[in-house]
Parts: sequence; structure tokens; C-alpha cells
Amino acid sequence: QVRIVESGGGLVQPGGSLRLSCAASGSIFSFYRLGWYRQAPGKERELVATITTTKSTNYADSVKGRFTISRDNPKNTVDLQMNSLKPEDTAVYYCHARLQPSSSTDYWGQGTQVTVSS
Repeated sequence: QVRIVESGGGLVQPGGSLRLSCAASGSIFSFYRLGWYRQAPGKERELVATITTTKSTNYADSVKGRFTISRDNPKNTVDLQMNSLKPEDTAVYYCHARLQPSSSTDYWGQGTQVTVSS
């Protein structure tokens, strides 16, 4: 019943900005942690940013100062504001949701393509 739906993504020039949005639904309770991961061609999926119900955040070093993650707890939505985009940010971005801190069950969106190129 849990459903993860991303929106946003697309083609942007280096130095530009994009905003990704994700809606997590299907749970009576708030998701403990929501976040974004990405996977570039030939590389493993990596963490980009996460945020908990208490608004505690975690960012990959490569995006600190450029990306900002936020969430709306009542709506169970999470956004990723991406500024100063670089070609190396090109990847498929996946929304991730976890219901409990120690849960072994992760929920994933289908992904949205972000391409940074001139």
C-alpha cells in the first residue's frame, strides 16, 4: 500500500537549479526518515540527503552547501532543492522512505532523471 512518487527532474545547464519533490503515502504513521539517493551510469547508488521526522538532516559531502532537503510532516512529502548543479550531479534520483529507525524494509520511488549539461 505504500507508494512513493517523485516529480521534477529534467535537463538543466551547469550552475542551474532544479527542485525535486516526493510524496510518500500509504502509512498511518509518519515516515521516520525520508531522503534522496542517486545512481549515475556505471556507479553504485549513493546517499544524497536524508531528513527525519525531527528535521535532522544528513548530506553527502559532495552536495553540502548546494542542496537543501526539507519535508512536510503532515503531508509526508520531501523536497530536494538543488542549486549550482554540476555535470557530475547527473544521475537518476530516487526517493527513499523508511517507517521506523530499525526497520529492514525500505521503500523506493521509480526514480527521476537529472541531467546537467550545456
